[in-house]
Amino acid sequence: MNKAEKVQFVVDKLEELYPTVPVPLDHYSPYTLLVAVLLSAQCTDERVNKITPTLFEVADNAFDMALVPVERIKEIIRPCGLSPMKSKGISELSKILVDKYNGEVPADMAALEELPAVGHKTASVVMSQAFGVPAFPVDTHIHRLIYRWGLSNGKNVVQTEKDCKRLFGEELWNKLHLQIIFFGREYCPARGHNPNECPICSEIGRAPMFKDFDLKPGK
Repeated sequence: MNKAEKVQFVVDKLEELYPTVPVPLDHYSPYTLLVAVLLSAQCTDERVNKITPTLFEVADNAFDMALVPVERIKEIIRPCGLSPMKSKGISELSKILVDKYNGEVPADMAALEELPAVGHKTASVVMSQAFGVPAFPVDTHIHRLIYRWGLSNGKNVVQTEKDCKRLFGEELWNKLHLQIIFFGREYCPARGHNPNECPICSEIGRAPMFKDFDLKPGK
């Protein structure tokens, strides 16, 4: 297959396997999504979903969270890892949202990226999943699979995102990035992957293995 044929095969196969895809992180507002995505850095979505109900019972909006002591936040989110950095980030960004945006999460990529502990990937997730703005957040699953499928050189996540946006239609981005994540978890893991049994790798070939890049928290 040439690259265009690979792209179409990937799109068709993922649509066949995942015609509907839920947002993996439980949330009910742009703010709760922002906090959940921040907590998911180097932590599983499952663990985040176990922690956020307790956190959001204490505070589920910027006004209330800004009043919660950082130590209290840290105590609640400790199981998610990196709790000193994450608790400080949640507290500080909440205060900024109150001061600059009347407590609302801005639907603007640049404004989101300026918030403490919020990097490009986190901002992209919020833009796509909270506001429906086309974005292509790249996590370790997407970075790994796009390289395996020969659609990017695996150099870094920045290049992978550029390649995804170039290869896939913008109207597909918000759903497709979730489809790839679900596929990576179910069929195409980092370890113990059998390309002969993988619904995509078995058809379009597979690049040599490479060491997954570690994504820094909030990025």
